[in-house]
Amino acid sequence: MPLFEIETNAHIMIGWAADEEGAKAFAQEHYPEEEVTRMTKRPRDVWVISKRLLGIEGNVDPCDTARDCLAKAAGDKVHAIRLYMHETGSDLHEAQKAIETNMSLGW
Repeated sequence: MPLFEIETNAHIMIGWAADEEGAKAFAQEHYPEEEVTRMTKRPRDVWVISKRLLGIEGNVDPCDTARDCLAKAAGDKVHAIRLYMHETGSDLHEAQKAIETNMSLGW
């Protein structure tokens, strides 16, 4: 079954569907109030995030503080960054990197 990237006005979803109609139905089932703005059939059956593109070099271990901030922020990246800055005293760039790294590691 193909993997589709489905973008609405508020979310980007990744899901398997038999065809584009099935992918659109998937989005409408989970977010009925949102309009599908873009849909792309992925060339492979897996979703890949490039660590280099995110600026992550070498082996990076999950950070418990960043994950706690993400949990407190209910996954809201901007709020999690603010919480991380407050809890660790990090600057914006360091906090953003820590939060985004942990999001890419499957928070």
